[in-house]
Amino acid sequence: MALLKRLRDLKQDTNTGLSTNSNSTGGRFVNKDGQPNVIKKGVGLLDRYSWYHTMLGMKRGKFILLLFLIYISINLFFAGIYFLIGTDHLTIDQTASPWRKFSEVFFFSAQTFTTVGYGRIAPVGFAASAVSTFEAFLGLLSFAIATGLFYGRFARPQAFIKFSKNALIAPYKGGTAFMFRLAPFKNNTLSEVDVKVTLAITTEENGKQTDKFYDLPLELSNISGLALSWTIVHPIDDKSPFYGLRKEDIAATDMEILVFLKAFDSVFSNNVVTRVSYISSEIVWGAKFKMMFEPNNDKSKTILNIDKLNEFERVELPKTAANFAS
Repeated sequence: MALLKRLRDLKQDTNTGLSTNSNSTGGRFVNKDGQPNVIKKGVGLLDRYSWYHTMLGMKRGKFILLLFLIYISINLFFAGIYFLIGTDHLTIDQTASPWRKFSEVFFFSAQTFTTVGYGRIAPVGFAASAVSTFEAFLGLLSFAIATGLFYGRFARPQAFIKFSKNALIAPYKGGTAFMFRLAPFKNNTLSEVDVKVTLAITTEENGKQTDKFYDLPLELSNISGLALSWTIVHPIDDKSPFYGLRKEDIAATDMEILVFLKAFDSVFSNNVVTRVSYISSEIVWGAKFKMMFEPNNDKSKTILNIDKLNEFERVELPKTAANFAS
């Protein structure tokens, strides 16, 4: 195979932090959301996860839903305790139906947990008073934790960058290039943006599957500021691992292109990082990206159309040795 011949003459990237033993790994190295594709075992569930990181990294909708479910569950739990103690230990209508009594107890629990305390319902006796005291204390702690999580999610530096769904093999300066693109999708300002792209490929040596890593030189790996879209380009020349590959070769090869981006956010005065990867099935042969920014009507501003990030059109590639060698 042409690729295997090319790899023997190329210098490997040895500082990726990833295993070279293909038999010891499974699937892609990096998921599309940028997280490592790793499941950790051998320790207890509480030791395996940092719940703080989990809550900060959780999607907004799931985070709000989880807090709401925890809030409802805690109040149902304490409502059950009050109900077991006896509704006669609370100043509610004792002639009401059991369902009405339970709903009153639930809303009393919610008022106690949030320390609102409207005063219409109050505990009577030691047992109910002790439970409500503990619930109020737990409520203070819970809201302190929830407030910290909300602040952490709000203040956490993030790159806010979207990557194109596919990478392309596209025409480039009379030859071809491997390329993908990215764009900032919020109003943050990023500067000193650095991108590193690594090719991970599985090959067979002496009957063993081995993962090898190769740095992909880029046309431009650093820019001073990122305001519009940026197309990352790796020219396919005689020093590229892609040199001489055909469409069928890429489709039949177990490869993954790892992307690591680091930038400086001037608002947070801190570095932000993000990752993504592309596998063989996500590489489109013979295509180029469509323009995704344009001037407004009076040409006073530039419009960046984020919804066009993934749009490309099919094109013919030049028949050069770079992509049609045997």
